[in-house]
Formats: sequence, structure tokens, C-alpha cells
Amino acid sequence: MQSQYIYIRYGKRLLDVAAATAGLLVLAPLLLVIALVVKCGSRGPVFYRQIRIGRGRKAFKICKFRSMVVAADRMGPCVTASGDPRVTRIGLYLRRWKLDELPQLWNVLKGDMSLVGPRPELPFYVRTYTEEQREVFAIRPGITDPATLAYRNEEDILAAATDRERFYTEVVLPDKLRLNLDYMQRVSLGFDLALILMTLRVMPPRRMPRANILEIRSTTTSRMGEEEAPPRVKNALRAKSPHARKGH
Repeated sequence: MQSQYIYIRYGKRLLDVAAATAGLLVLAPLLLVIALVVKCGSRGPVFYRQIRIGRGRKAFKICKFRSMVVAADRMGPCVTASGDPRVTRIGLYLRRWKLDELPQLWNVLKGDMSLVGPRPELPFYVRTYTEEQREVFAIRPGITDPATLAYRNEEDILAAATDRERFYTEVVLPDKLRLNLDYMQRVSLGFDLALILMTLRVMPPRRMPRANILEIRSTTTSRMGEEEAPPRVKNALRAKSPHARKGH
């Protein structure tokens, strides 16, 4: 539709710049406090920067508050599960409340990211994408999206998997990309605002009423309002469990 094209071409960026600018100004005192706590809480820099792949398959450095020990990426898998010893004490709270993601407002202001869009992945994972899945690179990656909401308890989900890296690559990531592609077909100002509101409602993670804003439930999971894994992931975990294997 023409209205969708106009929003994607012009409106989405205007929303990003306005919201990111306002967010950085309003949250400046909080950002300063978090920076001081991170610096005093453990050895290492305040910010963590990592290469991710964005629109047009161009690499950029995503910015977060550091929530793990220095060189954590060389001490274990790329994915993080609940109970990961690499996460610092301060990092546990930052990750629970998603406060480590706040510096990405700067990425949004720079134009690397959008408020809403497919979450950017590491080059390692991008190399596994199919031709269809690579369509997510047609728009800017975002801070939140339907997949982020559906997998808000991703660390708990991965903790239940035997091979976390493989489970993420073969089960979680494909399902996320499916949700991302569906979002791209439905992107609009109203849908983006609804997703932003839903994101704010699920921080920190807690039991919530079922979501029904703009049929978000149908694009994520049939029970998005509850603290549980998406159905496809639950089925995969059940299939990989020892009890399930005994039945075959």
C-alpha cells in the first residue's frame, strides 16, 4: 500500500530520530547512573560494542552497557543462557530489566538501527540464512520487534537446551526470522507504536494479560501474555528431552 511505503520511506525514520533524541535526553541521568554502576561493579569498560549485520547486509557496531566479564565472547558460546557465569552481578539486573539495551538509542539516532525492526544478528549466524530469510536486510534492524516479545525469556529457554548454540541456530533463530518476515509485511505506524508499548509492558518480565493489540498475538505466539516459550520451541525442547527419546 502507498501509506505503508510512505511510512517506511519517510515516517519510520522521523519517528526514530524524534523518539531516540527524546529518549537520550530524558534518560540521560539514568544512563549516567548505570554507567557509574557498571564501571564500579567490575573491571572493564562501561560499554560493550559488537559487530552486527544491518540493513543492506552492512556491518555496524551495536552498543550496549557491558553486562558480562571482559572477553566473555572468547570464554563460551555466542548465546547467553540463564545462569551463565560470564554475566556480572550488575549485569544480572541490567539484563533482567533490559537496561543494557538503552545505549542502542544512539545506534537509532545514528541511523544504524530503528526503534522497531528485526534484531540484528552476528555475522556468524547471518551466514546460515536462506535466501528468503535474507529479506530481513531490506529494512533497518530494531531494538524491539514481535520476535523480541515472543522470546523475551530466551535465556531461560536456552538454559533448558542441551546444545544451546545448535538449538538457537536450528530452532530459535529460524522462528525469529519467520516472525521478522511477517512483521515486514505488516509494518505501519500503528503496529510499531503497539510493539513499543508492548515492549515497555514486559519489562521486567512478569505474568501479563494476553496481548491483543493489533493482533500481535497472532504474529508471535498464541499465548504471548504468559511467561512461557513459543509453541515451536516448546515442541523442539520436548522432542530433545530424554523422556521423548525413550518413546521412539
